[in-house]
Amino acid sequence: MWRIARRPKWIAALLLALGVAAGFAALGQWQLERSIDEATVVERDTETPVPLQSVAEPQTVMTSDASGRRVVVEGSWVEGDEVIVTGRESAGEPGDWVIRHFETSDGAGLAVAVGYVAPGAGIPSLPVGEARLLGRYVPSESPQQSDFEAGERTAIAVAELINLWGDVETVYSGYLVLEDAPAPLAVIAAPPPEADVELNLLNLFYAIEWAVFGGFAVYLWWRLVRDEWEKEQAEDPARSGLSARP
Repeated sequence: MWRIARRPKWIAALLLALGVAAGFAALGQWQLERSIDEATVVERDTETPVPLQSVAEPQTVMTSDASGRRVVVEGSWVEGDEVIVTGRESAGEPGDWVIRHFETSDGAGLAVAVGYVAPGAGIPSLPVGEARLLGRYVPSESPQQSDFEAGERTAIAVAELINLWGDVETVYSGYLVLEDAPAPLAVIAAPPPEADVELNLLNLFYAIEWAVFGGFAVYLWWRLVRDEWEKEQAEDPARSGLSARP
């Protein structure tokens, strides 16, 4: 088959197919660039503080509107449920995060990242009683692989924290990162979430379509060469390097 493919007419046909494929690839690239240029940036207000209860409910999956939102929430601290999450960093600064249990005014549990300390420093004395918190509400992290029960914690996973909190009827699926950490804790950096971008799907579809056309042009050349080889094999097997059996 490759002996046939090396013939001048098929080499010329291959060059033509590659040229057509290159043209289709250029058209696909153009459509992809248009899809990106015409992408729609989904603007949502995440910086105006709103009550947590207005954007989230306990025992429900966090919505896109609630994720990364600055919220205020009232309630009181639950003493004795503080934990340290190790191996973290804030704005490139390594440290251990202090996570506390906060009971909101509606009686739901809320995990709060109140600040961080130097690695190995432990949990300092923290405020107790009623409080009004301001911070950024973010999604819970996946359960960790380390030995959570032995006190090795590297992830802020609400599903694991409720096992330490004891009798908690309802809990928020995300956790709050405080904007103002109580002394002597340092503030955990919680930047605004990146804006969502919606691509122009029609142009993206056209880009994929041109790529398929380019691949088909090369496939068509291969199919024609194979047809020629099968034809010569049928007419004279010896021409194709095959010996006819008696």
